[in-house]
Amino acid sequence: MGSANELWLLQGAFTVLNVPVTWLELIAFTLALANIVCNVLEIHWGFALSLLASGLYAWFFAHSGIWGEASVNVFFALIALWGWWQWLYGRRNRDPYSGRSRQPLRVASLATRGRLALVAVWAVLWLLCAWALQHIAHSTVPWWDGFVTAGSIVGAVLLGRKFIENWPVWVVVNTVSIGLFWYKELLLTTVLYAILWTLAWIGWSRWHRIRI
Repeated sequence: MGSANELWLLQGAFTVLNVPVTWLELIAFTLALANIVCNVLEIHWGFALSLLASGLYAWFFAHSGIWGEASVNVFFALIALWGWWQWLYGRRNRDPYSGRSRQPLRVASLATRGRLALVAVWAVLWLLCAWALQHIAHSTVPWWDGFVTAGSIVGAVLLGRKFIENWPVWVVVNTVSIGLFWYKELLLTTVLYAILWTLAWIGWSRWHRIRI
């Protein structure tokens, strides 16, 4: 039964420019898109969709040989549970506006020191991910895959804590991802990341208004 389900999910649903799109990619695409819309609108159910979409995309990317993205989607599935809890019950040690402690989690910005730390962490993770992808997973695109993987980890943590800086991170990550997936001839996923790129800008604008 398991092999039959796997065979069905990996069958072509339709073709785009003579490239087949599998049912697995189509279902993951739909769930991922709905997830980001929920994130933009601050709807916590988006994390449930993220859990499902990430699990499917981990399988899909592993099947496509993009091991960095496969690994980071396993991470997404796990961090979705943490992010869901954060959005429902998370607190900040100190509210960035009132100065009072233990305030409910809401949209906020990092201080300058936090933004510098963000860039430094991303750079270190990029080197580590690229090395692992090149020497362990034997990725065909270790540096690009590693850059996207590292940025996705950073973006997911920032999103879970409702920091507005998650959106510019996703803008950069999605820009590089569009090129990566186009190179891998994953056309529907390329379209998805083009849409996600647009939604990241919308999320950035909307969260900026909420923060103000």
